Amino acid sequence: MQSPGYFRAFFLISVLTVTTLHANAQALKKETNPESTYEKFDRLLQLIDYAYVESVDQPKIVEDAIVNVLKELDPHSTYISKKDIEKTNEPLVGNFEGVGIQFQLFHDTILVVSPVPGGPSDKLGILPGDKIVKINGIDAFGSKVNNQYVLDRLRGPKGTKVVVDIFRKGRKDLIEYSITRDKIPLNSIDATYMVSSDIGYVKLTRFARTSTDEFLDAIAQLKKEGMKNLILDLRNNSGGYLDIAFELADQFLPAGKLIVYTQGIHSPKQDFVATSQGSFESGKLVVLIDEGSASASEIVSGAVQDWDRGIVMGRRSFGKGLVQRPFLLPDSSMVRLTTARYYTPSGRCIQKSYEDGADQYYTEVFNRFKHDEMFHADSIKMPDSLKYFTHNKRVVFGGGGIMPDVFIPLDTSFVSKYYTDVFRKGLLNDFVLQYVEGNRENMLTLYPNTKSFIAGSTDDSKLLNDFVEFAATKAVPRDEKGLQASGLQIKTVLKGLIARNLYNVSAYFEVISSTDDDIKKAVEVIGDDAMFRKLTMAK
Repeated sequence: MQSPGYFRAFFLISVLTVTTLHANAQALKKETNPESTYEKFDRLLQLIDYAYVESVDQPKIVEDAIVNVLKELDPHSTYISKKDIEKTNEPLVGNFEGVGIQFQLFHDTILVVSPVPGGPSDKLGILPGDKIVKINGIDAFGSKVNNQYVLDRLRGPKGTKVVVDIFRKGRKDLIEYSITRDKIPLNSIDATYMVSSDIGYVKLTRFARTSTDEFLDAIAQLKKEGMKNLILDLRNNSGGYLDIAFELADQFLPAGKLIVYTQGIHSPKQDFVATSQGSFESGKLVVLIDEGSASASEIVSGAVQDWDRGIVMGRRSFGKGLVQRPFLLPDSSMVRLTTARYYTPSGRCIQKSYEDGADQYYTEVFNRFKHDEMFHADSIKMPDSLKYFTHNKRVVFGGGGIMPDVFIPLDTSFVSKYYTDVFRKGLLNDFVLQYVEGNRENMLTLYPNTKSFIAGSTDDSKLLNDFVEFAATKAVPRDEKGLQASGLQIKTVLKGLIARNLYNVSAYFEVISSTDDDIKKAVEVIGDDAMFRKLTMAK
């Protein structure tokens, strides 16, 4: 059995951090003797080892203590066991097959932090804040649930199915999803194409190790196709590496401009300043964000906004302004500890409150629905104490995400019960797989690339009718009222999925952009010189 001193090393850093973050540092020096804190826990382990009635698993005791201590700090300080380290990093550096969610365990429950964009769960409509409470009909909560438990049940070979029951705040009944596992898309850029003759579009889904190289390749490709202006889509981009966020923002700003700075009680201020390596320092720029845009996405959009380099459009971003640093522990496990906050060039910290605990923190987005913020810009009330100014003296706000320059309400007009049913059962994907399998050769002959497919004369009405008949065989009967509300959206998604299966992921986004209000508005703003200038100047 390991010595008590060995376990002490695991726990003490966390104890010190808790005391540091929960009280004034000077007061702690007077009231708390660190050595007595060490000795207290050390003594407890000795007593258990010496006097407890049964033998115990001390490594597990210490590991559980670390996990529970970190829960008291902030929602982003986490413990990662040795065996989970490689798997935790996979979304940013590797690849795998499974259902495609980023999750964390809170109070022995599987909490969806974010579906991987383009992955199976994302396509079915699983949302951040959802809680997976059953997997294949078996309860998936309680003390038995750990990271390995989740991975063992949600990962699996491409093409296999897993059924999950989800609890969603605001819904009385559990929602059942049948998810077909797939290879999880790990390229950080999902789409690159020309929206018009001079406007390029790039959808960045995460800030991974390869993101800068991917972005440079995308910009080079678009410039060859005549790009003069750019739409950078960061919607539902939950972040990634801080240094990659700096490198991406550097592509838009001239040398010498501050992009972001970090600072904490034990972390001296560190400035990240733009270099002369920018690949798109001129030309109109629109950055699209929403409530799923977090962390690194907020660094880029905040820098663009503060320097009036471009227009930020969409809805208020998530609000993560904390920086985590990895610390290896003696058994090669790891603590990702929040060590600093990051600040935009104007001095904004956009971290939202986490005083009410992790559950409320991750489900805060549902409160935005309650307060009508998703639909009306004037529902957002920010105090003057959070007011800052951009380079051109425009007013911006900190303390809860990046506020867009142009608000675009969430469109839910097409959502009907029929739409929800066919999506959550995965019927669109099932139909398209069957449809493409029987028509692939003919379609590729008629439409050898995405452009020809979009311009082609696909019979949308027949496609929709064929799908409706297919859905009826899967216990979702025809619903005329639902089709009236959702028919256009279903047709567009079906065409997008067909294009993805015929060509690539980028083709999917290029097809569905025809019904994307955010992209339409971005194109409108870029095309209106007077409007663009007005939006980047002080009112």
